Amino acid sequence: MTDAKTLVVIPAWNESSSIAQVIGEIRHSNTDVDLLVVDDGSSDSTGAKARAEGVDVVTNPYNLGVGGAMRVGFRFALSHGYDAVVQVDADGQHDPESITLLVEQLDDQVVPQMVIGSRFSGEQTYDASRTRRLAMRILAASLSRMSGEHLSDVTSGFRAHNRKAIALFATEYPTDYLADTVESIAILARAGGKISECPVAMRQRTTGKPSQSRWKSLIYLVRIFLVLGLTVFRKRTVRTAENESTSGSS
Repeated sequence: MTDAKTLVVIPAWNESSSIAQVIGEIRHSNTDVDLLVVDDGSSDSTGAKARAEGVDVVTNPYNLGVGGAMRVGFRFALSHGYDAVVQVDADGQHDPESITLLVEQLDDQVVPQMVIGSRFSGEQTYDASRTRRLAMRILAASLSRMSGEHLSDVTSGFRAHNRKAIALFATEYPTDYLADTVESIAILARAGGKISECPVAMRQRTTGKPSQSRWKSLIYLVRIFLVLGLTVFRKRTVRTAENESTSGSS
């Protein structure tokens, strides 16, 4: 999508040590985009530092999670007439040089569209524990079958969305942990949307500590299967409701 009015949404919770750098890097490599920081109930100076950079900031009264913060971002984009929304994490892992690549793959179709920045579809290798990588592969395979698209990185939070997807997610973006990435793919697929991937570079966190311990990896795996089970259950529930509706109207 060329000449798209683009909003970069940065969900941020207690990212005061990195938010100014992330904003600066996005501005440096993407001079034609607008930025919105959703301060998701931070207890530090994340919101104040973002405002000091001169960007729009919406402050949630308490922590809603990434999904809740992104729903705020989609609503903001919808009300301000944006053509595209790109999600960028506030911890510095997403390379802003790739924002243009994601937006260029969007089109102005009548169907919702999402382009996922994939850590695995290119030549780059992503550092993750065996357990975490196994969970990602299982989840990717399941959602590939569900969506009818070949997907390799369904938990990536580096994503671009067209206008139809913005309108859809302004009301239906999931807020449960991990569901913001996983369930959103299922929601878009059920809406007849288009999902694709674009290879991107992923960097190490600029601040904080990654969760790579054995126990955290195990917890991540359990959560992945819970989310997957919930996603499949919701899909079947929707199909049952649609079938009952069709039978009742005939």
